[in-house]
Amino acid sequence: MNRMYEDKWLKDFNMQAVEEDIDIDIDVLLEDEIEEDIGTGGMSELIVYNDDVNTFDWVIQCLEEVLKHNVQQAEQLSLLIHFKGKATVKTASKRLLRPKKDALVDRGLSAVIEGGEDDD
Repeated sequence: MNRMYEDKWLKDFNMQAVEEDIDIDIDVLLEDEIEEDIGTGGMSELIVYNDDVNTFDWVIQCLEEVLKHNVQQAEQLSLLIHFKGKATVKTASKRLLRPKKDALVDRGLSAVIEGGEDDD
């Protein structure tokens, strides 16, 4: 994430403790995380990687608009991406994830699909 916005974002969300110990409520992330697999290739993961270009606000907005995550999920995922270097932002069949990955990449995020079998 862009350092210029990092300090402001962390202060705005009172996340000073996160720098010392990442303690994020994973239950919120799982609420809408797994979609029913409608393909034949099994489950795949859409992973977003950290970078030094995109701001927290932009990553959060992308996760809300493209993946339909709520604000709390998007904020938590952006913290995981930043502090862990990457995060699984959605789990589904490759067929469902491809357009979502393409939309995130079109918005400047670094996203890949891993796992599962091709279901073309």
